[in-house]
Amino acid sequence: MRLRGYVDRFGCERLGAEVDGRLLTGSVLERDGGLSSGATHVWGLTADDLRAVRKAVHRATRHRARTIPIQRRAAATPIGGVGKIVCVGLNYREHVAEGGREGPDRPLLFAKFANAVIADGQPIVRPEGTRALDLEVELGVVIGHRARRVDAAKAMDHVAGYVVVNDVSARDWQGNPQALREGEEGDGQWLRAKGSDTFLPMGPVLVTPDEVDPKAGLRLRSWRITPDGTEHLMQDGNTRDLIWDVPALIAHISRTITLEAGDVIVTGTPSGVGVFRDPPVFLEPGDRVRCEIEGIGRVENPVVDWSEVPAG
Repeated sequence: MRLRGYVDRFGCERLGAEVDGRLLTGSVLERDGGLSSGATHVWGLTADDLRAVRKAVHRATRHRARTIPIQRRAAATPIGGVGKIVCVGLNYREHVAEGGREGPDRPLLFAKFANAVIADGQPIVRPEGTRALDLEVELGVVIGHRARRVDAAKAMDHVAGYVVVNDVSARDWQGNPQALREGEEGDGQWLRAKGSDTFLPMGPVLVTPDEVDPKAGLRLRSWRITPDGTEHLMQDGNTRDLIWDVPALIAHISRTITLEAGDVIVTGTPSGVGVFRDPPVFLEPGDRVRCEIEGIGRVENPVVDWSEVPAG
């Protein structure tokens, strides 16, 4: 099942479903699919919620309910309320190698907050004080119900689905030597470098686990699109290169951090990021960034400078 977040004609964020490349809107799922009124305004992602939506999609399509072109509605994120965002660093072998480092002996975890999440088309804001903004295409794993001390063998029972995300990073604040000028130092930790406003663009589509299998291999790619429209391919990787797969990550994280419905695990990025190029390549205001994962979709956002965004 492919669920899609969108903005309805009244400006409200809703959840719909993609059917044959078109949008089955939330109002149709409620009217023709039998979902309770308002269910697609404030939605959950538990197993019961997903079963109810799946039945509604089946009923609506069986009755040939009206669909509309996807492009007719602006994108929103497909998660009604993002909870914790647990990110994983250095989780692709080729990414570890491009940085000239040894891989960690356990998953390297850090966090972002909900303030970082933006939808497709919304601007990534380069904050005041950084000049080394970078992109990272990543597979996001959305939790469907509580996971506490879960074994890897049962971890997938807790997954609602997958989304495309971009782990935007300020490399100078992160302390990458390639991004620092003489005499400069990074922050010493990654909160500001990874968790600033707009630093987690999320695609509008959530794909349930019966549709795609990261273990079988999903292609991930990212592009920097310069103001003249030239598309520069940055990353081209595959989830087969993951060091710790999705079940292993859920098992590791849930030993000490209880995962709840709506939490997102950001699983790491493949090689090709800008900071490790020679010379380094960083995002500039006026650029656009596209991240894409096979079988799921894409998220694309413009880059703007902080001075273009009103304070207050």
